[in-house]
Amino acid sequence: MPIITGLSGNELFCLKKKGYEPGNLAIGNSVFALGFIGGLSSSFKLLAGGEIHEVSEIIREGRELSYMRMVEEARVHGATGVTGVTSQLIFHSSNIEYLSIGSGVHKTDGVAPRKDNLFSTSSNGQELYCQLDCGFQPVQFVFGNVAYSIGVGGGITGALRSLKSGEVVEYSDMLNKTRHLALERICNEARDAGANAVLGIQTTISPVSGLQEMLMVGTASHNPDLPSQYTERPISSDLTNEEMWNVINAGYCPIKLVLGVSVFSLGVAGGIKAMFKSFVRGEIKELTYMISHARTKAISMIAEDAVSCGGEDVVGVKTYVYDLGGGIIELLAIGTAIKKLPNIRTHSENLIPQAIIKDQDTFINKVPMGYPAMYSGSAD
Repeated sequence: MPIITGLSGNELFCLKKKGYEPGNLAIGNSVFALGFIGGLSSSFKLLAGGEIHEVSEIIREGRELSYMRMVEEARVHGATGVTGVTSQLIFHSSNIEYLSIGSGVHKTDGVAPRKDNLFSTSSNGQELYCQLDCGFQPVQFVFGNVAYSIGVGGGITGALRSLKSGEVVEYSDMLNKTRHLALERICNEARDAGANAVLGIQTTISPVSGLQEMLMVGTASHNPDLPSQYTERPISSDLTNEEMWNVINAGYCPIKLVLGVSVFSLGVAGGIKAMFKSFVRGEIKELTYMISHARTKAISMIAEDAVSCGGEDVVGVKTYVYDLGGGIIELLAIGTAIKKLPNIRTHSENLIPQAIIKDQDTFINKVPMGYPAMYSGSAD
């Protein structure tokens, strides 16, 4: 039977350089009733804002079930590992499907794989090449999630604070806590898997039945040259694996994903001023100042986070602005703290081109959903 894989030509090339051949796709799923989650969210979000632990656990259970079924299918195919693992939520009317997909790979050294030693990674073949060339061995696909709500309690507090301009400390504290909680959970899962690093972390915030879920996914990996302190507190990084290769090649190593949250309100007075100024041409100084101040506060928080973990610099910093409604905005800053570690280095002096070439889509559908399909052929 032919191999059916999601690996691209560039991925195949990179994996072959590291001694791996393609295997079959592995898929696992689990379907839950969305009504149960919706009922819980409706009940709990009426209280104070923050994490709704029961919903976080339900979503986590569904993701884990689909992941384990994917891994079991890969074992049946005799795979050594599964690359490019994704954890998706697909909504089917009143139900929610948790779907995990990855592409199996086989080690080409002739040694039969151990069923209890199959690795999994969120990295695709190109990213995995970069990890391996930096001395990191993948252990397990890991994730950390938090389902949360602003809540009526938080909304009332925010409404009172929004009467004047400035930071809404209650919101800042609550959202900062939920953001760090997702990071703590993905790092704990990596530690429990025997890893000392979580690499290539990707963060997504998505609506789920009237709530928000913050999801971090990445690869728990092990590098024998990392200091022992990271056995209990694994390093974490949201650098792409290609970026990480360049950082390590320059003599540095990622230490910790750092983030800061600042929530500010323009206030009623500022809102009225901004409304009137929007009718005329020119700068709205109130908005300029508020967003600038929020950004400065969030960046100062990641600087403090970096210092506390021993980071020397913070790279790959990105800022995101979210409108929470009512003239209140959240400013999220995120990056990776790095420092020099003498024993961490790349195996190769230069990164091969195939590891950085981006694949292009070759199927493009421009037909709107619901448009009747054209039919050609005999009517018989």
